[in-house]
Amino acid sequence: MKSKTHLTEPQGKLENWLDTERAVLEQTGLRRHLRTVMSAPTGTINLDGRDVVLLGSNNYLGLSTHPKVIAAAVEATRTFGTGASGSRLISGNSELYTAIETNLAEVKGTEATLVFSSGYAANTSVIPVLAAEGDLILSDVLNHASIIDGCRLSRATKEVYQHCDVEHLKTLLSESHAFRRRLIVTDGVFSMDGDIAPLPDICDLAAEHNAMVLVDDAHGFGVLGKDGGGTAAHFGLEGANIIQMGTLSKAVGALGGYIAGSHALIELLVNRARGFIFTTGLPPATLAAANAALDLIRSTPNLRERLFSHAKCLKTALIDLGYTLLPSETQILPVVLGSPQRTTRVAESLLAEGVFAPAIRPPAVPSETSRLRLTVMATHTEAEIQQAIAGFAAILS
Repeated sequence: MKSKTHLTEPQGKLENWLDTERAVLEQTGLRRHLRTVMSAPTGTINLDGRDVVLLGSNNYLGLSTHPKVIAAAVEATRTFGTGASGSRLISGNSELYTAIETNLAEVKGTEATLVFSSGYAANTSVIPVLAAEGDLILSDVLNHASIIDGCRLSRATKEVYQHCDVEHLKTLLSESHAFRRRLIVTDGVFSMDGDIAPLPDICDLAAEHNAMVLVDDAHGFGVLGKDGGGTAAHFGLEGANIIQMGTLSKAVGALGGYIAGSHALIELLVNRARGFIFTTGLPPATLAAANAALDLIRSTPNLRERLFSHAKCLKTALIDLGYTLLPSETQILPVVLGSPQRTTRVAESLLAEGVFAPAIRPPAVPSETSRLRLTVMATHTEAEIQQAIAGFAAILS
């Protein structure tokens, strides 16, 4: 009788390979490790036992620790328990979903919305519904990994256009008429660069060539436009024919992703989006917290004003110190340092000065563009911003 084992290599080779891979990561400056945060994500956090100024949070408005948001989460837990108990199509579609999806549609200016378990799940679910084999997806070269993976899952043909290059996109569209459907996908605010996509021009091209537009608004939602409506609202495109994806985990300070669009689109997603159909619903506390945060975003525009005031202050100071920053228009301030090794060294030096500024390296960014991705929060104090600037000044000496 033949053995069922398929091992043909000497025992222990897997361990050797893992050690080799780890050594390569170390040598190239690409090894990452998890740090332990021992406090709430405010402007100053306890990181691995030390208090440091946090410049790496997506909690842009500081809402995850707002008393009204916490109170909503606590009350929802008391009323509905800790878990959803099932997928939304079976037993997990709490009435809290109705509340937040209605609220989201009003903020986004769309007919309807559908909440997913994460932004990643939203992108990898919606793209395969919109495009399949025989279709074409046109994707910005700097789009988020979840968009790239959604394109792969769709099995559609993918063409990558140069970053925010409308002329390149126009050329690709003009050569695409053999395809059944065409989908243009772009980040609204690019998460590692902080710049904003030229959405009006993209929408004009889409209308001219009968293409769909999907915008990933994860880093624009809550901070840009009227009522924090995001990139489309920033450009006054609320009524345009744009499919909008976003998250509840950044400016909203909770967890989850969503798709905003027409009733017809949302109904199609309910029936075909695998990341919606085959996953458990979000915890009640998360939904209630996100809904309370949405109300605060709409009612307290001074939070957004304070966020951008902090960003301007920090950006101006770093440029004056001689640092090279990308021309960001938002709360994301990338300090480009080049090699992964140098970027890691600078990040560790800053940490020694009491400033946590995460090192971003490939594959998150292109080769030789490793950087510190700095993000401010509306709830940073003036003293915390000045402490961060002092840390950057100290490592230059």
